[in-house]
Amino acid sequence: MNRMGAFRFTGAFFMELLVNWWLLASGLCMVAATLLWLYILRHFEFSAAYPMTSISYIFGMLAAILIFHEAVTPLRWIGVALIMLGVVLIGIETNAKI
Repeated sequence: MNRMGAFRFTGAFFMELLVNWWLLASGLCMVAATLLWLYILRHFEFSAAYPMTSISYIFGMLAAILIFHEAVTPLRWIGVALIMLGVVLIGIETNAKI
């Protein structure tokens, strides 16, 4: 988004958006994620599927370290580990029902 420059309400600006490959790729990823989410909701109970989205916290922490070069404290890792423990417990309970 930094490469796009300031917003201008002009046709040229919107044409630039149409050929911005990063923006196009992010839109395609959003469409793919939406279709995957709809597939998941069709085949799993919402009460089991929604907590699994918490797995994104792991990716967020890894992105903070690898991309943004942030220092992640052990207390934050413990918090993410507790969230993941809850996800695992829900997964075990859901798998036991199947």
